[in-house]
Amino acid sequence: MIEVCDVKISSNSKLLLLFNNGEKRIFDMKPYFQYPVFHRLENAAFFSLARVDYGTVTWPGDIDIAPETLYSRSELLEPQ
Repeated sequence: MIEVCDVKISSNSKLLLLFNNGEKRIFDMKPYFQYPVFHRLENAAFFSLARVDYGTVTWPGDIDIAPETLYSRSELLEPQ
């Protein structure tokens, strides 16, 4: 099962992700801001509160996104 091990915030609402398979990937959250659950993430200060819990990225207020989505819709940064 794919899990997120680490998250860092990049510019333009992007997440730099490290997965448990060793891959480093980048995920753009901006397209998801249209969904009500993610509206608060448009605030850069709130967005920067991202952390890893239970193998995925979470924010305060029970906001999270599935690790499978983060993996399948992200771009590989460093080939293995």
